[in-house]
Amino acid sequence: MSIDQWAGLAVLTTLFALEGVIPFYDQASGRWSHAARNIGLALMAGLVGALMAPLILMSIELAKTRGWGLLNAIDMPAAIAVVAGLLLFDGWMYLWHRANHEIPLLWRLHRVHHTDPRMDSTTAFRFHPGEIALSTLLNTAVILVLGLGLATLILYKFLMVMVIVLHHSNIRVPEAWDRRLRILVVPPSMHRVHHSEITAETNSNYGTIFSFWDRFLGSFRLRDDLHRIRFGIGYFEGPQWQTPLQLLMLPVQEKPHA
Repeated sequence: MSIDQWAGLAVLTTLFALEGVIPFYDQASGRWSHAARNIGLALMAGLVGALMAPLILMSIELAKTRGWGLLNAIDMPAAIAVVAGLLLFDGWMYLWHRANHEIPLLWRLHRVHHTDPRMDSTTAFRFHPGEIALSTLLNTAVILVLGLGLATLILYKFLMVMVIVLHHSNIRVPEAWDRRLRILVVPPSMHRVHHSEITAETNSNYGTIFSFWDRFLGSFRLRDDLHRIRFGIGYFEGPQWQTPLQLLMLPVQEKPHA
């Protein structure tokens, strides 16, 4: 396993345990079956990601050996290049996430993530294998354009998995801590709004690591009554849609009639 996968496993285990002790929402009933379903889908998506990982490594090597990409074209200290790479790649992740909501074909894949009727640390890994395949292909191109180095990508992946598991988690974070986190990174309060079944809220708070993309690009949204949020997209949340086979088939399913 890679360093980001080990980090993901460690933070998932820790936060899943904390969710049983200091939950924000009362979701004790069915917690383990919900986790098993999400982790099962995550393993399938992870297998696709692992099979395609050589493409990522190839693009990094090409950018390095041929001097391709923005970061290779500008002479700067190594530390500055790493910070710039982190910011630029996170900016790309914001745009990609937003595109997954605004482009109907992409939304068909991404809605698998949003049809989770509850939200906890395991939701962070609930993605359709097709979305992982497509994002990996696009990431190879972005790495070439940016000239992203291996160390920068590993650091980004490490930070990303820490933040996304935290902001999907069902732990009770003190408001003062959440507010301070919000200055720089995406905290649970922001991402809970993003998983609301209200479309205007679903289409907000697209940030992966850093929260300032949403502030700068007009997609930042908060609400005071987080306990009243209903998760999902308003359909496909029934148990008949939550089996492994149905989740895999969800992108080709039409919206059920009311």
